Amino acid sequence: MTSTPGPYDNVAVGTMLFTLVEPHRGHEVAYNRWYERDHMLAGCLIGPGWFSARRWVATAADKATRVTTPDGMVPDPSVGSYLATYWVQAGEDGPAIEWASQQVKRLHDEGRMFDERDHVHTLMYVHRFDADRDAEAVPTALALAHPYASLATVAVRRPAEVDRRAFTRWLHQRVGEHLPGGPLAKVVGFTPIPLPDGAPVDQRSATDEAQRVLLLVFSEAHPEATVDAVASLNRHLTVDGIDGGPAPQVSFAGVFRPTIPGTDTYTNQLW
Repeated sequence: MTSTPGPYDNVAVGTMLFTLVEPHRGHEVAYNRWYERDHMLAGCLIGPGWFSARRWVATAADKATRVTTPDGMVPDPSVGSYLATYWVQAGEDGPAIEWASQQVKRLHDEGRMFDERDHVHTLMYVHRFDADRDAEAVPTALALAHPYASLATVAVRRPAEVDRRAFTRWLHQRVGEHLPGGPLAKVVGFTPIPLPDGAPVDQRSATDEAQRVLLLVFSEAHPEATVDAVASLNRHLTVDGIDGGPAPQVSFAGVFRPTIPGTDTYTNQLW
């Protein structure tokens, strides 16, 4: 189901920044502290339109459960230990993205970047739908602040011959009908914004970008149980397609746990 906005739900998610990164071995503690204490704040959250963020981490055990495809957004399941997700206020997306682009260039000039890490997948995404298990659900604007036990990210590849809008509506319905009774409390769907020319990000390009719907799956269960719940969701999404047409494919699925701010917890469990 999709929960009905209340009288105070006046802040809405327009876009998301999704940034999946792999620190170089031996630099994981320094990376964790740099990102949390400086970059997450100075690179986005002090800027106009950016109103919420959450960091997540995948341990070696978490990464061992990933689903990947060679041409997907994360072809190597062993990389992409740290994920940061950010919300941008609807209607302020353009100015917020422009500010962040200029701010990162400024931080480069000030020597406040961190070379000992690799971008695995960093991209802006447009918010398309919310699916909630409960009628009284956590609003999407607050989802990154809510203490969910884990997060799964699922990249669903739309068949090329299927219309994007029709597929997104169908996927929204399929997700929503699967949530009741399980630990997956909220699923938020996004489609990608192509990386602009000159963006200060060096990463491999995935071939499925134009056909991707990215799901953020917020779970009340710990990562081990969330893996099983997401596998069940993935089977439900790929058993068939619209009106008996070709079924979509899951090109990536991975589980993360929230970092514990102000600590280096999990930095010794990445590999």
